Amino acid sequence: LGWRTTLSLAFQCLGVVYGDLGTSPLYVISSTFTNGIGNKEDILGALSLIIYTIVSLPLIKYVFIVLYANDNGCGGALALYSLLCRHVKLSLIPNQQPEDKELSNYKLETPSSKVKRAQKLKHKLENSYFARVMLLLITILGTTMVIGDGIFTPAMSVLSAVSGVSTSLGQDAVVGITVVILVILFSMQRFGTDKVGFSFAPIILVWFLLIGGTGLYNVFKHDIGVLRAFNPKYIVEYFQRNGKHGWISLGGIFLCISGCEAMFADLGHFNVRAIQISFSFITFPAILAAYCGQAAYLRKFPEKVSNVFMHVYLALNLGCFPSVKVVHTSPKHEGQVYIPELNYMFMIACIAVSVAFRTSDQLAHAYGIAIVCDMTITTFLVSFVMLVVWKKSIWLVSLFFVPFGCIELVYLSAQLTKFTEGGFLPLVTAFFITMVMGTWYYVQKERYMFELKNKVSSEYVRKLANDTNIKRVPGIGFLYSELVQGIPPIFPHFIDNIPCIHSVVVFVSIKAIPISTVALEERFLFRQVEPREYRIFRCVVRHGYRDVVGDPLEFESQLLQQLKEFIRQESLMLSVEGPTTEQVAISTNESDEIQDQ
Repeated sequence: LGWRTTLSLAFQCLGVVYGDLGTSPLYVISSTFTNGIGNKEDILGALSLIIYTIVSLPLIKYVFIVLYANDNGCGGALALYSLLCRHVKLSLIPNQQPEDKELSNYKLETPSSKVKRAQKLKHKLENSYFARVMLLLITILGTTMVIGDGIFTPAMSVLSAVSGVSTSLGQDAVVGITVVILVILFSMQRFGTDKVGFSFAPIILVWFLLIGGTGLYNVFKHDIGVLRAFNPKYIVEYFQRNGKHGWISLGGIFLCISGCEAMFADLGHFNVRAIQISFSFITFPAILAAYCGQAAYLRKFPEKVSNVFMHVYLALNLGCFPSVKVVHTSPKHEGQVYIPELNYMFMIACIAVSVAFRTSDQLAHAYGIAIVCDMTITTFLVSFVMLVVWKKSIWLVSLFFVPFGCIELVYLSAQLTKFTEGGFLPLVTAFFITMVMGTWYYVQKERYMFELKNKVSSEYVRKLANDTNIKRVPGIGFLYSELVQGIPPIFPHFIDNIPCIHSVVVFVSIKAIPISTVALEERFLFRQVEPREYRIFRCVVRHGYRDVVGDPLEFESQLLQQLKEFIRQESLMLSVEGPTTEQVAISTNESDEIQDQ
């Protein structure tokens, strides 16, 4: 992409990705010091924790490392799993074909014989059914955490913003205004990321300029000494003074990076460079200045403390989610999708959460667990990508996994202390969605295994070709099945009930490939079933998890054109190899039959 397009996407990012990060200064301090500020030095300790949390996780981990672990521009747990599936045979459904690796977007690099560790890990994963199942479940769990985050993020952002602005109103009025705003926001989702991003980006940009400018003003006016918080010794002193209470307060401090996982999860809507530019040059300095300004103000007045569409789409295409209507909202960017049913379900869930928790402080207890769980799972999966795909040494991987993993586990342990105060909700939500997705994937696998075990033998087709009771009618018949090899068991059942078939029969299987997109000219894979004179073909329609099958008539037209091209090439090959007159006649008749459709 050119720089103009990249800068345009970076601008859109502000209105889509960073709304939660931008509003976090409204509730982080109040969630950290729930019982007030006992010691002014604790403000420096908390600020130091906030600074180094923002620097270590969003900036270093996500912006400079995790964003590069994308799968052809897609981010999130399912994209990481798909990337691993191309290098390791992790899929529980045995529908892989050698031709899949020949796709231009597959980009498979076989591990060098020198990288023994990557090969050893690869073989262990492929030979362990338990490891493959667990990796799939962890991936689904990470995805459900992002979906759950999609419920809590709008509620938390809007509720905290309304609470901060409408301080003179009662809590009932705040909740009512929040519900109205949520309904408006979700009603606008149908216009797509492109339009929503451009609509909200100016508002978020102004917001960042305001909180950044106000923060700098407070620093210079009230206490420029808060800049000492860049010295990490204040973190040590903070825990020495507060002990267990300091550890529990990490649950509030962690909220300063709430929403940062969206930089990777929403990558499919934008690109790596756009996310890096928007965070590094606008979001990061603005929120850092805002927190420093808050700390400077509180040092002087300590008593003033107060107050997921793409992933479902990826899961759907990887066979982990029931079929739903998917609308592509942008002709320029493939990753921008809208799912009407899911949008209204999320709206109802957000309203219910807002009404139930009523305040941002109460909602913060439930909010943090979903975020930190998703970040921990991302760290785990990216470490696997580093070992298997990037083929980095164990020491380099450890430099990523150990520090970030330890930081996230510490924050997770602090968040779990709020389990009974609402923290159970995202875990219960994730468990329920995981059960739905896991069950759906299991049923898909079992159905495929049934068809594979009961597929029709080639002998049956030969007998059918010689059966004079079977009539052929003009036209082309499509019979859809999940099976990518052989003839599905539904075919004999069809013949028993309707003893006639079309003059040309095509068994169509639509198969998801673990890549983001498949070029149209590579999408259709044909094979002819013997005997050739019976005119039966198998067609595997391969698509990536960002592809959409599209309009049925358009899909049928593409399939027929590709089938005609396949028959033409087969005819040329037969003529070169010296075919019989009968074989050439069969190929010619097949092509004429399709041309007439």
